[in-house]
Amino acid sequence: MKSLIPLFALFFILSAGTLQAQQQYTVEGQTYNLNTEVEGALTLLWNTIDGEYRYFSKKGNDIVELKNTKQDGDYQEEYKNTLQQQTSDAAVSTEKVKLTLPSLHAFFATYNKKKDPNFSETEKSIDLQFRLGAFAGVGNSVYTENPTNELQPIAGIDLELIDNVKLRRHSIVFRFKQTFESSEYKYSASQLSLNYRFKFVKTPKFDAFINTKFAALTFSSREYTVIPFGGSAMVNKESGSDFSAPITFGLGADYKVGNGYITFNYNDIVGLSVDNNGEFPIDFTFGYKFNL
Repeated sequence: MKSLIPLFALFFILSAGTLQAQQQYTVEGQTYNLNTEVEGALTLLWNTIDGEYRYFSKKGNDIVELKNTKQDGDYQEEYKNTLQQQTSDAAVSTEKVKLTLPSLHAFFATYNKKKDPNFSETEKSIDLQFRLGAFAGVGNSVYTENPTNELQPIAGIDLELIDNVKLRRHSIVFRFKQTFESSEYKYSASQLSLNYRFKFVKTPKFDAFINTKFAALTFSSREYTVIPFGGSAMVNKESGSDFSAPITFGLGADYKVGNGYITFNYNDIVGLSVDNNGEFPIDFTFGYKFNL
């Protein structure tokens, strides 16, 4: 665990740097903390507000939100008209501009270069953010003996690291998971693991992802009964720790609710470098997480 402290410190330093880049702006009577993506004659501002990506264009002292509302199933692309009006003094086209950070970044940089030959863009490479969550559920500890396939209670905590700029579909998760013994299977475990998530579905309201567990440090204990031939029953207890690289895969989803996310995970469905006990894997958890 001590080896993770410098890594956490580095992450917090980097994230603190991105927070310092935010400034407060008032747009149509509302005050927002916004990041500066491109600064010049035309400045691009943005942030995630209530789980939604919001973009703003600043020219002089005027700040306008770039909108793309939906009516009768069709997107209106109002942002293109806004940008066209703001850049009418230069030969730039809004036809292929999308309401995404990379596309807007390229458009704003192109315009600023035309207006100012000395314009030099500073491209922000990362915008780190942490999400903290708790979860609970049940599992059958399929990667242990569990001879009668008993279900056991599960609970834990996730710390998720995401990047809001270039790696929005990717995240790193540090997980603590506690497996509690059941009345029939006297096995319990405390596990710290390092996980990678790829979000194959990503919208402002809903994410679906594949979770890969790369490394795990597990502290476990087990109690079992042995009946020697011709003797009386004996209760044996075992405990210990194990570090492994299980390479297990699971599925999950996050749904935006208020300022946080309801989470669902089907964990450790299949493992590449760990043996299961032959039973069908059951490891379901529900939880809630929020932005730090």
